[in-house]
Formats: sequence, C-alpha cells, structure tokens
Amino acid sequence: MKKILFVCHGNICRSPMAEYIMKDLVKKAGRENEFEIASAATSTEEIGNAVYPPARRKLAEHGIRCDGHAARQLTRHDYAYYDLLIGMDSYNIRNMNRMCGGDPEDKIHMLMEYTDRFGDVADPWYTGNFEATWRDCLEGCTELLKIL
Repeated sequence: MKKILFVCHGNICRSPMAEYIMKDLVKKAGRENEFEIASAATSTEEIGNAVYPPARRKLAEHGIRCDGHAARQLTRHDYAYYDLLIGMDSYNIRNMNRMCGGDPEDKIHMLMEYTDRFGDVADPWYTGNFEATWRDCLEGCTELLKIL
C-alpha cells in the first residue's frame, strides 16, 4: 500500500484539496485498496479546524466531500510512516525538511514537480482564487497517480 501525505501551511485549503482530489481519483480508478491518503500542516494555526469553506465549496462543485476533516500538524513520525510527503510550495518543503529532520529517504517532494509546470500550488488564502488551486491540485494529483 502506498501512503501519501499532502502538506501545506495550515491544512485547511491546499493540502486537504489535494488529499480529497487524490482520494477521488483513486476511487474512480478502482484503486482504493492500494492507497492511504491524508494531509497535514506545517503550522499549528488551524489545528482542529475543518476545510476552509471556499475550499470545501470548490470540492463540492466537483462532487467531492471532505466531511470529518480536522487540520493537524506534521510530525516526525509521519516521515517514517508515509512513503511520500507532498508539499504545496517551497516554504512548506523547507519546513517539512526541518520538522522531519531532513529527507534521507527522498520522500519529500512538491506536488507540481510531477507536472510540466514545476513550482508552487496556487495559494488561495491570499488570492481567493480557489479555481487556480483546484486546477493545480487536480493536475498534480492526476500526474502523480499515473506514476504510482
């Protein structure tokens, strides 16, 4: 079983969007029994909070539910447990490396590195553009699933 953890700053926008998009793609591909998929934050700011309402609405537009999500912080144990830890931007990657004590097993990657557009996943917290975040997460998750 492949275990994937998506990570962003607060775990209420980008990383849960990626988590639930990936779960939806895996389900549609009939591969649910091959994956364990979750998300986490690098900060403590939103711990316990649900998916941010505009992100939840964007997922719902595409028939994806995210009920029961509660933001949590990345731990050093996550590095040992998960096969891939996927950050949404370079700031997340720096924090993930610090929090996990480095990346000796090459498990930490940016989501967009699986696409032809290497860079950050659009951050809707600052722009309000949840459509751009949806597109980035969908593209990144679709390409990631192709190689797994």
